[in-house]
Parts: sequence; structure tokens; C-alpha cells
Amino acid sequence: MVQVEISQLTQECNGWREQLRTYREEFTQDENKLRQVAGKALSKEQLQEVEHLHNQFHIQLINIHDLKQTIKVHDRKMNFEQAVFNGSANEDTLARHESLHEEFQNLEQTLLSLRSEFSDFLSRTS
Repeated sequence: MVQVEISQLTQECNGWREQLRTYREEFTQDENKLRQVAGKALSKEQLQEVEHLHNQFHIQLINIHDLKQTIKVHDRKMNFEQAVFNGSANEDTLARHESLHEEFQNLEQTLLSLRSEFSDFLSRTS
């Protein structure tokens, strides 16, 4: 069994959660910007884009929250295991950690795409 220190995995979890907090703040601010744009005179197509973006912000903020909570639970489990297994992670924990890392990366790609889509929309409506 590969010996991986739980403290290293915990640091990774903390980094992911911090990045998710940053995204949450950014998209909350973007939602407010979208509301301001929605108050302007917009074409039917632009209003459809506003609705789409609003829905995406809502969905992605939920996804951010859910993943943050899942990472927190995983981190707590690792801290428990640290005491039981003398600071080393077991195979299941390592597999779960890798799975969460993939989930984080996939969500991050989605968020970066939404950021770009919103930026393009703002540049067309300014």
C-alpha cells in the first residue's frame, strides 16, 4: 500500500474549498451584474441569454455548494482516519480523494466556460 500522508490530502482539500469559495463570490457578483443588465432595454435574444445565464449561475452555485460540502465531509473522514491509521490514508480514502479531485476539475472547467460566456455577453450588451 502506498503511504500517503493525510495532512497532504487535507491541504489539497483546503485548496479546493478555498478556490470554490472564490468562485462562489465571483458568480454571486456576476448574478448582480446580470440583474443590472436585465434592467436595460434588451432584444428578445438577449433576454433569452439573460435567462440562460441566470439559470446557469443558480445551478453552478448549487454545484459549488454541494462539492464544497462533499469535500468537507471527506476531509473530516480523513482526520478521523489519521488517528486510527497513524496518519496514513487507506486505499478507499485515496480513491475517494482522486474522485473528488476529478469532480473539482470538471466543475472548474464548467465554471471557467460560464465565466467566458458571461464575459462575452457583457461585452455585447455594454
